[in-house]
Amino acid sequence: MTLRTLAAALCGTALALAGTATTPARAAGKAPAWESRDSGTDARFRGLAAVSRSTAWAAGTKGTVLLTRNGGRTWRNVSPPGAAALEFRDVEAFDARRAVVLAIGEGEASRVFRTDDGGTTWTETFRNADPKAFYDCLTFFDARHGIALGDPVDGRFRILATGDGGRSWRVLPAAGMPAALPGEAAFAASGQCVVTEGRAGGRDAWIATGGAASSRVLHSADRGRTWTAVDAPVPAGDPARGVFGLAFRDRAHGLAVGGDYRAGQPSERAAAASGDGGATWTTAARPPGGYRSGVAWLPRSRTTALAVGPTGSDVTTDGGRTWRGFDAGSYDTVDCAPDGGCWAAGEKGRTARLAARPER
Repeated sequence: MTLRTLAAALCGTALALAGTATTPARAAGKAPAWESRDSGTDARFRGLAAVSRSTAWAAGTKGTVLLTRNGGRTWRNVSPPGAAALEFRDVEAFDARRAVVLAIGEGEASRVFRTDDGGTTWTETFRNADPKAFYDCLTFFDARHGIALGDPVDGRFRILATGDGGRSWRVLPAAGMPAALPGEAAFAASGQCVVTEGRAGGRDAWIATGGAASSRVLHSADRGRTWTAVDAPVPAGDPARGVFGLAFRDRAHGLAVGGDYRAGQPSERAAAASGDGGATWTTAARPPGGYRSGVAWLPRSRTTALAVGPTGSDVTTDGGRTWRGFDAGSYDTVDCAPDGGCWAAGEKGRTARLAARPER
């Protein structure tokens, strides 16, 4: 989705929801809880990379990139020099030293930077020269292979690819991409509009779309060279509606969240689940309490995941069939590390780590 459209609505004041959005989860076992961390900044973070329970990266407005190595007790500002005018919307980290961040926007505002020394130095590895292109998010299959997603150019979504860990990028041929629907785009809301499966080294990727007559999920089994598209049962028919975030724990099991990002607008069908690699989707019988922009599976769990948005957080313990609210705070993105450490981030410098792991 273009910066002009997205920024106008997503920077509004979050509204508290009554009912399920503020009702603690009552699944058997512990109820999840966010433990707030002071980031020391007022930037809005939509990019988040959880490395472990102790280490995480966050990327956001005003060219801000932060890194913590002590569980969020302190965050170090490791922003690229001269980037204050850029809007970082995604960060993918391989460890505490190596990370890749994406700045969004039209033309040269879309850029990619990489660091190999924990943000002490950065190298700009891509700057968009096409005034028609607008990049939204990126993801990696492993430490070498990754892709970045751009909104449609000449009627098809654009894919950048890297085979050297983000040190160089190339535009993939458009022939393998199905035609975009009128008005269709991706949302640069949480860094999850293009994702890979939970297992490192795979070849599968998925794209979330909205803004058109129907929401769609696109799937690639060859690292972004060819794609197929299916409709998703998430609110559509308006530029403000669609699938905003995806998460796949393996090649088969995926979650989609979204809705209508405008404050106060209903999002009755804000989540769906797939058990066949995104070929078909089923609406949650009890969806989250409102629009949600980010979603993440808990590692080593086949059934538990978290969803976040400006009006609250929700948990599912049955693979996305039902969701229950457990926090009313505003978060835009969520990510979980292989060791089970889960993090969230959002507006006004908000960062948090999951204090209690939900259990069945």
